[in-house]
Amino acid sequence: MPFEPRLKSRRAALKMLATGTAALALPGFVDSVAQESAPPRKQQATWRDYSPRARAIVERALVIDMLALPALDFRPEAYAGQLDAEDVAMFRGCGITGFHNAIGIGGPEAHEEVLHFLAAWQGFVGRNSNLFCVVDKATDLDRAKREGKVAIIMGVQNSEHFLEPADVKDFYQLGQRCSQLTYNSQNLIGSGSTDRVDGGVSDFGVEIIKAMNEVGMLIDVSHSGDRTTLDAIELSARPIAITHSNCRALVDHPRLKTDDAIRKLAEKGGVMGITGVRMFVRDQDPTTVEHMVDHIEHVARLVGIEHVGIGSDADLNGYDDMPADQLKQLRGAYKASYAFRDKIDIDGFDHPKKVFDLAESMIRRGYSDSDIALVLGGNFRRLLGEIWV
Repeated sequence: MPFEPRLKSRRAALKMLATGTAALALPGFVDSVAQESAPPRKQQATWRDYSPRARAIVERALVIDMLALPALDFRPEAYAGQLDAEDVAMFRGCGITGFHNAIGIGGPEAHEEVLHFLAAWQGFVGRNSNLFCVVDKATDLDRAKREGKVAIIMGVQNSEHFLEPADVKDFYQLGQRCSQLTYNSQNLIGSGSTDRVDGGVSDFGVEIIKAMNEVGMLIDVSHSGDRTTLDAIELSARPIAITHSNCRALVDHPRLKTDDAIRKLAEKGGVMGITGVRMFVRDQDPTTVEHMVDHIEHVARLVGIEHVGIGSDADLNGYDDMPADQLKQLRGAYKASYAFRDKIDIDGFDHPKKVFDLAESMIRRGYSDSDIALVLGGNFRRLLGEIWV
């Protein structure tokens, strides 16, 4: 997640985006987008809700969420212009500097649609340059932190838009810095996590991985099948990432990663981002931020604190605040094996200051300030600095 549903209105909406006349394709567009009311804004936590130590850790840390959308809102007007003062204040107060804003785009029109997606985001960031900047190199994350801006890492949660290896360089030059090899289903590169059979990385996939290594584009296998994940780790000459997944040792779900995959990822220098999507965190309720930290702790004990980060897989307010029709359509885009429950967000990680709650939870577990800072972004900063050269 998030996935852009295959809807008939999407192409027209994406074309509008490129000219700045519609919203960004956040995970997708619905035909009933002309809603009169926006999604409700969640009440922000205040500084008084957090300890001075948690506040200081987040203030000092470079926080990178390796799968985070600025908003889950499909309405065309949502991103047509400049953000209002309340939204700007929300971003400035959230504690997150780097947002990897990737969606799943697949199918026969993926090449064209990703072009529109990248153009749309470049336009939106440009119209809100007082707040946002686009990431080219890892040092742009450092600069954004110094300047109090929000850095957007352009990515795609599928690689079907690479019709030939040469396309990798073309999309890199247009701003794409991360690409997930497969989404949940088979493509020409490899298998997805919900495929019944996983044949691993194909010959074509080998060439795509090589091309990504050559230009310095981060390889992501969050939604890839088990065999495809292991093949990608082995085939890549550079470290790769699992930007947003959790540990199958704690929850038996096909979208999550085995201990074997986590070990091999770490052996190559990779980093795994832990997500706050409810059914990936725990298979029963209650499901809270404390259970999310269980996954962080599992990775840290298995391979070391240097190989775990965060990839929340949501916007600052979470999925459950989306308009009901949009949320229903989003849920309907996935196979039954995703096993959605009544809520998608976890308790305590579903509001704009959620990284402070995560820091507080890690403090309660006895983690040091430096280790918490590594998880919040330091580990991904190291990885991105190695890849984006």
